[in-house]
Amino acid sequence: MTKMHSLNLIGRREFVNFPLLNIEQLVAKIDTGAYTCAIHCKQIDLKIIEKKETLCVKFLDDKIHYFTDFFKKKIKNSFSEMEERFVIKTIIQVGQKKIKTSISLTDRASMKYPVLIGRRLLKGKFIVDVNLIYTNGIII
Repeated sequence: MTKMHSLNLIGRREFVNFPLLNIEQLVAKIDTGAYTCAIHCKQIDLKIIEKKETLCVKFLDDKIHYFTDFFKKKIKNSFSEMEERFVIKTIIQVGQKKIKTSISLTDRASMKYPVLIGRRLLKGKFIVDVNLIYTNGIII
């Protein structure tokens, strides 16, 4: 017997929040063709602070955020080319649902949306209706 879970309905674009980063109301493209999630960064610097490798990142809020818990991963970009990116763990909020996830840091200035949500985050939590936008994660 399978356990029934309530799923949230989302559209092809949604507003998302990053509570741990104090970043709210970013527009995310929901992309079932992408595996992972990505967020736009204006600047990414790797520095040594207090004898620890520290990632210094500027998102759209122009504040510098510091991360000591990060890793690098090869990820296929939108041109199907492999590139090495920094990845952090954080919480993303879509509608009322808060999800702990890994998100890659990249320059998405040439892209229309600053956040990309891939199927790894969507699986088992959301149903995507491409006819809709900004549903705020209606529970179905």
